[in-house]
Amino acid sequence: MSFSVEERGRDNTADYRLYFRNAEGKYISPFHDIPIYADEAENIFHAVVEVPRWTNAKMEVRNLQHLPKYILNISSHFLYVCSRGEVIRVKVLGTLALIDEGETDWKVIVINLEDPEAEDFNDIEDVRRLKPGFLEATLDWFRMYKVPDGKPENQFAFNGEFKNRDFAIKTIKDTHSFWKALISKKTDAGELNCMNTCVSDSPFCCSAGEAQAVVDSVSVFCITHRIIIQSPEASTRLGTFEHNEPLIAFFSNNTRGLFGFNRRLCNSKLFKDDFD
Repeated sequence: MSFSVEERGRDNTADYRLYFRNAEGKYISPFHDIPIYADEAENIFHAVVEVPRWTNAKMEVRNLQHLPKYILNISSHFLYVCSRGEVIRVKVLGTLALIDEGETDWKVIVINLEDPEAEDFNDIEDVRRLKPGFLEATLDWFRMYKVPDGKPENQFAFNGEFKNRDFAIKTIKDTHSFWKALISKKTDAGELNCMNTCVSDSPFCCSAGEAQAVVDSVSVFCITHRIIIQSPEASTRLGTFEHNEPLIAFFSNNTRGLFGFNRRLCNSKLFKDDFD
């Protein structure tokens, strides 16, 4: 399964957008149209990179309009060397329940399957054993990262305890069931944008022409195309996963929608299935 991205607008401005296409060249919603599973039988998930390593521009899939925001002192130790918008296959290791302004924001801890040490990491205790101090540093970072903006320290459920792989996967699947109700209009979406192009049973499914109109409404200051992932069975793997150490990435289940990225305070996220 492969995807490409198209950049529009000027980088580092509120006009910047990153649009996604599938292998057929069809514009898709990275919230709704990228399958949650890369391999359901093995519990391997898809995730998209929003904040590559060495960057601090906080990107998230756009739902409501927000201006670009940057986070101070973001530690590059926690993020992969990947391209913005790159779709990767990940193995879930555990989760942390951050309380974000009164709402639970699950931080799912995963490892890229392309990581040379991926076979050594199968649960949260493997991180504690093989990367001593890593989880503690992660907890501290999530506790403090909003303080430079004048906000209080974040709080955590379970006294800041990292829950294991089984707990994390159950949480992902429970959340996915909520998304199914949302995209099928069995629950009120409120201000959330459920527009998609691939969930054929969804009342929010739009035509290719309607999706094109969304993209065309944005400035064409800069247009580039990049292939960001290719299926494992393909003869040539595109994209880059090279790095000098095995790094565990973080994914959040905050709401996202429509067809493009916009900068905002958020980390990389797991994506939803089309449940056809």
